[in-house]
Amino acid sequence: MSAVYTIRSALTSNPADSFLWLMLYSTELTRTGFDNSLIRYIEESYALAPLEGWVALQRNGIGLATFENLKPSMQDKVVSEFVGLVDGSFLDVAGVNLTTVGWAQRERLLASLTRLDVISREAFAKKLSREGLKVAVPGIEVDDRLWR
Repeated sequence: MSAVYTIRSALTSNPADSFLWLMLYSTELTRTGFDNSLIRYIEESYALAPLEGWVALQRNGIGLATFENLKPSMQDKVVSEFVGLVDGSFLDVAGVNLTTVGWAQRERLLASLTRLDVISREAFAKKLSREGLKVAVPGIEVDDRLWR
């Protein structure tokens, strides 16, 4: 029995499971390569659980990896999810997402952080600085001496 068959079977029983939709997208992508028709699976995941934290930890990197192929409304959801990761103190995940699959979108991702309080933005800037990355987090002045 294939993974795709197992996931599709599980979705038959539980079509509102956002994680299963994400896994279907990821599994099909791995199995067949990128195809625009697969995007509907990740869209379904976002539609069913836009604020489900444990799914966001997995989904945000996947969304950023396919960012250019998403509709503007979906891109907004991926960016909002990134903001939620920073706001929720999932700084390691947000930092990895920014510096890897999200690097092409870094200006937009960083600009979106203006929605957050200064404490969250400062914590993220500090995390990135400790990793040796110098980026402009809105409203935060990075002084290397402060972060040591």
